[in-house]
Amino acid sequence: MASKIPDSHNFDEQFLTCPVCMLHFRDPRVLPCLHTFCRECLQEWATKQQPLECPTCRTQVSLPDQGVDGLRTNFYVNNLLDFAAVKKGAGPGVPCQVCEGKAEGARSWCVQCAVLLCESCTNTHRKFPAMKGHQIVTQENLEASEGVPSSFQRKAFCPKHEDQVLTFYCEPCQTLVCVACTVVDHRPGDKHNPVEIGSVAERKKRDLQKLLANIEPREKDVRASLKEIEGEISELPTSADAAVEQATGYFDQLMAFLQDRKKEVVTEIVSRRQEVEKCLETQKEAMEFELAGLTSASEFCKQALEHGSDVHVIGVEGQARQRVDELMTTPSDLTARPSQVVFSEGTAVAEFRDDVARAGSIQVKVKAKVSVEIKPAVVEFSNIALLSTVDKNGQPCSVLKDDVTATLTDPSGQAVPTQLQEKDRGLWEISYTPEVTGNHRLEVKVNGGAVAGSPFDVKVQSRDTPVLTIGREGSEEGKLSCPSDVAVDMDGNIAVVDNGKKRVQIFDAKTGQSLRSFPVDGESPWGIDMDSNGQFVLTFGNYPTGNQAIRVYSREGKLTKTLKPDCLRDPFGVAVLQGGRMVVVDWGQQSCLLLQPDGSLIRDIGKGQLQDPWFIAVDESRDLFFVTDFSAHRVFVFDLEGKLKFIFGEQGWNEGELYNPTGITVDPAGNIVVVNCGNGRLQVFGPDGTYLRTVATVKGRGPRGIALTPDNHIAVACIDGRCVELYRYK
Repeated sequence: MASKIPDSHNFDEQFLTCPVCMLHFRDPRVLPCLHTFCRECLQEWATKQQPLECPTCRTQVSLPDQGVDGLRTNFYVNNLLDFAAVKKGAGPGVPCQVCEGKAEGARSWCVQCAVLLCESCTNTHRKFPAMKGHQIVTQENLEASEGVPSSFQRKAFCPKHEDQVLTFYCEPCQTLVCVACTVVDHRPGDKHNPVEIGSVAERKKRDLQKLLANIEPREKDVRASLKEIEGEISELPTSADAAVEQATGYFDQLMAFLQDRKKEVVTEIVSRRQEVEKCLETQKEAMEFELAGLTSASEFCKQALEHGSDVHVIGVEGQARQRVDELMTTPSDLTARPSQVVFSEGTAVAEFRDDVARAGSIQVKVKAKVSVEIKPAVVEFSNIALLSTVDKNGQPCSVLKDDVTATLTDPSGQAVPTQLQEKDRGLWEISYTPEVTGNHRLEVKVNGGAVAGSPFDVKVQSRDTPVLTIGREGSEEGKLSCPSDVAVDMDGNIAVVDNGKKRVQIFDAKTGQSLRSFPVDGESPWGIDMDSNGQFVLTFGNYPTGNQAIRVYSREGKLTKTLKPDCLRDPFGVAVLQGGRMVVVDWGQQSCLLLQPDGSLIRDIGKGQLQDPWFIAVDESRDLFFVTDFSAHRVFVFDLEGKLKFIFGEQGWNEGELYNPTGITVDPAGNIVVVNCGNGRLQVFGPDGTYLRTVATVKGRGPRGIALTPDNHIAVACIDGRCVELYRYK
C-alpha cells in the first residue's frame, strides 16, 4: 500500500535524512536491525569499528560477505526521494531533462530513469524496446496524487540479464529471478521452483501483517509506558519538592524540639543557680554569725587568762561557759550544702548522633502492577492470601510495607485481624484466622489506591469442607476411576494411582489441573511413593493375575525397573527410605517387608502381630514406621530392626478412636495423621500415639492413601468417590 504523503514541502525530512551525514539518503541500505543509512556512510562507519554497531540502536550487526554492498537497498526510501524530487521540480516551465527544451516544459516522469520528460521525449522514450517496460507518470497524475502513486516504483532488473525485469521467485534458492533465469539457472525441477512474484508477494504481505499484529500490541504497550514515564518525569520535580518540604518540616520540627528543650534546660540552670546561690548565702550568713560569736568568746577567754586576776577569772568563768555552751549547742552545718549546678546528658551525644542518622529515610516508590490470589479459607485455621507486585517488565518489585493495607471483614461486618508479611521480593502474605464461616470481604490497597478487583470475596468454609476436589468419575485425562493412593512429587504436585485405569496422573496441588499422565504395566496398581531421585515407586497386587511386582517409573513416566522378589505375595502400601531401601506392606502375608533397592529381602517384620495391614508411613529421624491395620482398628509402630515399639488406637466412632484405618502419613514434627475408612475421620496423633485433634471428616467415600503437601494440606484418595480431596492441615 502506498504511503499517503501530501506535498513535497510536507515530506518528513527526518524520514528522508540519513542519521549519520544528516543529508538526504544516497543509495540507502538497510541493516539487519531495519535502520537505514547511506551506503557511503555505512562504509565509512564500518572502517571505524569492528564489530559493526548500528549508529542508531547500537545493535551489533554482521555484514554479508560482500560487505556494505551486500546489504539490501531500501527501495521504498528511494521511491520517496524520487517522488519528493519530482513533486519539487515538476512545476510550470520546468525544462525537459532530455532535450532541455523550454517551449512545452516537462510533462512526465520516467520512474525507472528518474528524469523529467517533455511530451515529445516521452513518445520517443516509449519507442525504445529496452525502455518499453519503464513506468511513465504524467504531470497530471503527480499533481492529483495525495500520496505516492502505486505505479511510482522503479522496476527491479536482473543482475545477470540487465534488460530483464525480475518477475519470478525461486523458493528453494530464495532468490528473485527473471524469465531468462527460469530457462537457464533456475529451471523448474527438484532443486528449483520459480513462482510468479505476485503470489509470493501476497504471502509475504500476509506474513508482514502477522508481524505487524505481533508488534502492534507491544508497540502500544511501550508507547503507553513511555507516556507514563514522561508523565512521571514531569511529576518527579513535584514529588521531590514535596519530599524536600516534608523532610525540611520534619527536621525543622526536630530542631524546634531541641531548641525548646535547650531553652527549658538553660532556664532551669538559671533557676537552680539562683536557688543554690540563695542557699549558699543563707548558710554563709549563719557561718559568719557563728564565727563572730566564736571569735568573741575566744578573745574573751584569752583576755581573762592573760590579764585577769584570780578573782576576775573566778567571776567570768561561769559567764564564758554559758556562752560557749550556747554556741556549741546550735552550730551551723559545715558540710551539707549545694555547691554547683551541673548539666547531665540524658542521651549520649554518640547515641543521639546515631538516632539522628536514622531520623528519616528516603525511598523511591515504584509504580507496580498488583495482583491478589485468594487461597481457599477454612474457619479457625490460619489462612493466607497472596499479594504480588511486579514492575512494568513483569519482574518482581518491592513496595514499602506502610504502603500496603489489607482489611478483612466477616459476614456481619466485624473486622478480622490480619497480618502482612513480605515472604520474598514482590510477594506478600496476608494471613488471618476467621472465627465464622461465610463470605468475607478483603479490601487491599497499595499506595492508597484500591487494587484491581478489591474488595475480594473470601469464602470461609467449615473444616469438613475440602478446599479442593481433584478429578471426578471418568476415563478422560483429568478424571479418575478408582484412585487408591497419592504421593507428592519433587515439584509439589500430586501423583495419583488410578487402580481402575492402570495409570498415574499428576495434578497441580494448587489448582487441581491435570498436568500429565502415564500408563503403568501390570494389573492392580495400588501403592505409590517417591524415591530421592524423584522417581515413582508403585506396588502391584496379585489380584486377579498373580502378577505381583514393584515397578519404578521416571519423572517422565518411563518404566526404569521392575522388581519381582520371591518374598512378595500381595503388596499394598509402600514407603521409600533415603538410601533406596523400601518398606512394603504385604497384605497377603500379613506383614511388612524391608527390601534392598534391588528388591532382595532384608527382614520380614510384624508377622504374627498384624492382621490386615494396608498402608505405611516412615519417620526416618526416629527409625520408626507406622502401619495401619484395617481389621484390628489400630496402628502398629515398629523400628527398622523389626521390633514392635508400641500400638495405639481403639475401635470406635468417637474422636481419638479408629475404625478401619487406611491412609497414614507423618508430618515434619513427628505427628501421625490417620484416616478412618469407616467414618472418614481424619485425625492427628502425637509421636507417642496420643490423640491431638481431628482435622476434618472426609466427604469422599472410601478414603485410602493420604499424603501431606508442602503447603500444609492433606490429600486423600477416595476410591469410591472417584476423586482426591484436599483438607487444610495447619
